[in-house]
Amino acid sequence: MKLDYRLKAIQVSCYSGYKANERPINFTFRGRTLIVHEVLDQWYGINHSYFKVLADDSKIYLIGYDHDDDLWTLEKILGSQRG
Repeated sequence: MKLDYRLKAIQVSCYSGYKANERPINFTFRGRTLIVHEVLDQWYGINHSYFKVLADDSKIYLIGYDHDDDLWTLEKILGSQRG
């Protein structure tokens, strides 16, 4: 059974330079807008982009972008970084 990605959908504001949705700058999760302090890693598939980001709540999130559906999703909360 395929998971309905709309259940993980999040709102994302992006920096768009030479291409649209180049990297996330903030996202809304559980009614709270989190600012992306740093993109720790990123990788690309044929129709998807993934970003491992450090947000202003000191947590690390994995968020994905589906190019075909123009849909951002929260894939996983990876933990927190204190310092």
